[in-house]
Amino acid sequence: MAATIRLTQVEAVPLAVVRSRTRPSDLSTVVPHACGVVWDFIRAQGLKGGRHVALYLNDAIDLEVGVELALPFHEADVVRSQTPAGTVVAAVHYGPYHGLGGAHAAIRTWTDARGHRLTGVRWEIYGHWEQEWNTDPSRIRTDVFYQVAL
Repeated sequence: MAATIRLTQVEAVPLAVVRSRTRPSDLSTVVPHACGVVWDFIRAQGLKGGRHVALYLNDAIDLEVGVELALPFHEADVVRSQTPAGTVVAAVHYGPYHGLGGAHAAIRTWTDARGHRLTGVRWEIYGHWEQEWNTDPSRIRTDVFYQVAL
């Protein structure tokens, strides 16, 4: 279930990511795999990353998946990126990841009702996994953002 949807301003968040194009049906496999690739890379370089992020660049699902990472690093298969800065529509989804579609639909309905135009760029920031989520998945937190066209 999505919490209150709001229009807000955000700063860019630096990321370490892998890039790919995928189909909606493959997201549940592609996103975790890409997060693992990035974490293996970060650990190999002795860096400390932040939360997982999936950045959807368009409706064709050109995708950047990785972690928050402000420190410089040597790029290879993992490259630097960032989330967009500016005006976004945001919501917090609590619950298992398979329910994220409801949060996305709620944001699109909210923006349509208010006449906001979206760019097509959207992203999810996944909360750091907490042990209690294993027994109570309703507490899993994912922040969902959609960039607003001005």
